[in-house]
Amino acid sequence: MSERSPAPGGLALLESLVNTLDVETGADSLDTADGRARLGITEAELPRARELRESLRAALLAHAGHPPHRTVTPLGELLAGAPLLVAVDERDGSAALAPADGGPLASRIAAAVAEALVAGTWSRLKACEAATCHWAYYDRSPAGRGRWCSMRVCGARAKMRRYRAREA
Repeated sequence: MSERSPAPGGLALLESLVNTLDVETGADSLDTADGRARLGITEAELPRARELRESLRAALLAHAGHPPHRTVTPLGELLAGAPLLVAVDERDGSAALAPADGGPLASRIAAAVAEALVAGTWSRLKACEAATCHWAYYDRSPAGRGRWCSMRVCGARAKMRRYRAREA
């Protein structure tokens, strides 16, 4: 949907997960083995992955100043039990949170959120305000006030609706 470049660092995982569902058409790439493989999840993990996806979408809508698209389990609750560990690089002593136990999806998501919090980029990952879209995108605008995943599609549609409403 978006012409934007992928989110930086670990946020790319979050963006990829949220964007597995095309809200407008209902197409879900998690329905395919290839779609699940791209995120490293099994069919058995599918219900949890979908729950995480929609909780992430609600958080990203909040970043853009919008209410949740539907009732979801709060993201904090889903990530509360995610096993993480502090990884320290022996060469330079740098430290980071990393997924434990081979990196289950919730742990990888939690580590990416923690990384983004430290980097100050967490609130820049947003969901498009268009109700038929809600695609995740990284807001690179100087003021951080981006509203749509694509100005050419969602932004143009919203502006055209406002124009027609004024003209009517």
